[in-house]
Amino acid sequence: MSHIKVNKISPRSGTTLTLGESGDTISVGSGATLEGAGVTWQSTVVTGATHTASANQGLWIDTSSNACNLTLPASPSVGDQLIFADFARKWASNAVTLTLNGSKYQGNTSPVPVYDTAGEAVHIVYSGSTKGWIPINDGATAMETPQSYDVQYLVIAGGGGGGGYYAGGGGAGGLLTATYSSVTAGVTLTATVGGGGASVSHPSGQGNDGVNSSLAGPGLSTVTCTGGGGGGQDNGSGGRDGGSGGGGAGSTGNSPTAQSGGSGTSPQGNNGGNGGGPGASPYYTAGGGGGAGAVGQNGTGSGGGDGGVGVSNSITGSATFYAGGGGGSSENTSSKGDGGNGGGGTGGFPGTAGVAGTDNLGGGGGGANQTEASGKGGSGVVILSVPTDNYSGTTTGSPTITTSGSNTIIKFTATGTYVT
Repeated sequence: MSHIKVNKISPRSGTTLTLGESGDTISVGSGATLEGAGVTWQSTVVTGATHTASANQGLWIDTSSNACNLTLPASPSVGDQLIFADFARKWASNAVTLTLNGSKYQGNTSPVPVYDTAGEAVHIVYSGSTKGWIPINDGATAMETPQSYDVQYLVIAGGGGGGGYYAGGGGAGGLLTATYSSVTAGVTLTATVGGGGASVSHPSGQGNDGVNSSLAGPGLSTVTCTGGGGGGQDNGSGGRDGGSGGGGAGSTGNSPTAQSGGSGTSPQGNNGGNGGGPGASPYYTAGGGGGAGAVGQNGTGSGGGDGGVGVSNSITGSATFYAGGGGGSSENTSSKGDGGNGGGGTGGFPGTAGVAGTDNLGGGGGGANQTEASGKGGSGVVILSVPTDNYSGTTTGSPTITTSGSNTIIKFTATGTYVT
């Protein structure tokens, strides 16, 4: 093989220089750089918070962990190029901001360009000092190989309010949790969050039911959780049915027969406890509302029934009890029913109103004793857990966004949507 060693080859005439004949292959030695012949893609992916580019480079920029400030080449020449592209489709979450390094960009020196579209690729060329760097291609590339993944969900309805007058505790909101399998990009999941049942007082009667919560989306049968049943009232009706049933009222001279607890909706919750009957002393002790994890206790001669315990769930990354039933009321000041673990409110007693169920846990409200008010039910919640690598960042309704391990947690306390 012959070798020619020269420092420069110039055309004999004109400005065109031809290498080889038609059909020939022109090779550049391994490890050599052919300057001025186009863009050379770099094998190292840019992951740092800052990076300085050189002319005629192609850069993969991965902003999975942090945003990136990209400094353009100093003292560029006309025709210098730079291509930079979204390596992990994360620029929508962590953008790429350019530092112009003394040059203009599209004829301006401010504001600095920011690229924040997922899948974006930008090709810029230096045109000279008048206009500086000019993009000749600037747009997102569609994801042509979408991957499916699983989304965990927890849906809880609003808790029922406690009843008024020797009354039972409200039932917890219904609770359902499962996995939405094989989700693909572009699916809209709609979360609807139910409120808790309103407080009542004598002679308003039974407690108010909580409001249903739901999660709906294409390919997902709508998940609907039933609001907790309102607590029963003496000389009226028993606890109402719901996601978990409301507790029954106690019995008095006006109502010698204690009221029964309401029924829960399997597998969302459990029945409420019965009121204290004629065999109880005093009669007017009321049953606790059902919880997602257990039935409400009956009222007895020892006092109001405790609300049923809720269910522990770690979808947010920490174990939390949800959907506890409200406690039943008692005429005995030392024996009111306690709220179930998971946001259930304590039952009332003479001079003290029933305690409200905890919002965003779906707890039932505590029952009222006499003229005091009952506790309202706690509002529900819808929580999604999405692999962080697949999290789109597209939501409505202002959910709370946190992370736990390799997952992003989307917590809706009001109606909203998430686009996968």
